[in-house]
Amino acid sequence: MSSTRRSFLAFSLALPWTLRASAAQSIPIGLELYSVREVLKQDPEAAVRAVAQMGYQCVEFYAPYFDRTETQTKQMRNLLDDLGIRCYSTHNSEQYFTSENIRRARDLNLMLGSKYMVMASSEPKSGLDGWKALAERLNAAADELAPSGLAPGYHNHQPEFTAVEGVRPIEILAKNTRPAVILQLDVGTCIEAGADPVAWIRDNPGRIRSLHLKDWSRDPSKGYKVLFGEGDAKWASIFKAAESVGGVEYYLLEQEGSRFGELETARRCLEAFHTTHG
Repeated sequence: MSSTRRSFLAFSLALPWTLRASAAQSIPIGLELYSVREVLKQDPEAAVRAVAQMGYQCVEFYAPYFDRTETQTKQMRNLLDDLGIRCYSTHNSEQYFTSENIRRARDLNLMLGSKYMVMASSEPKSGLDGWKALAERLNAAADELAPSGLAPGYHNHQPEFTAVEGVRPIEILAKNTRPAVILQLDVGTCIEAGADPVAWIRDNPGRIRSLHLKDWSRDPSKGYKVLFGEGDAKWASIFKAAESVGGVEYYLLEQEGSRFGELETARRCLEAFHTTHG
């Protein structure tokens, strides 16, 4: 071992434990690539490269990733590795969890280096039995994916926080799925539905492994067009809950559109995140 290497190790061991622990616990900030969907359609590699150059540490591919060939997927993984960024999860149509599709989705996720296959949404159900059936499908997916090291997840929109027969469907999903099924919180849609994201995080400790940091304004002329930090979300409280009890592993900024172009929007949201989160 070189003297330089020995000196570095000695310095590292001499650091206060809290400083080293803080560095180890830093939470990556990523981008849900739906935010740059038009750029992604034109040139996926160029879009990912642009996002990485802004300073994003991870990306989340959404449904169109499923249509790429294995060769294209492996090329994308090589690009991610070259850029030093990760894909911790993908967003998936409900149909990708069927017996006909789940193995292909699994294989593509493994190529990308993912940990989680997140169901991006589900058709609203007329009754609670429909949501219970969805929970069982997610449990079955957990069994199917576990041997490969992957886990399923579910991403909420407004309907999951809107009561059906006096019960919010998201509560049915949380109660009837095993802990292996992560609950990816979309902050903006949670707030628009009138729910409290902080309370939801605290009610489900350890299961909120990732959050979509999408803001929302009750001003109808703005809605989801506001940039991160310009809407009604109380980000300081949300971050505190996510990091103290939620079990968050990574954050994902998401934007449905704004007064700026897609890449400029992504850049401005990342700057605002660093200002807000520190």
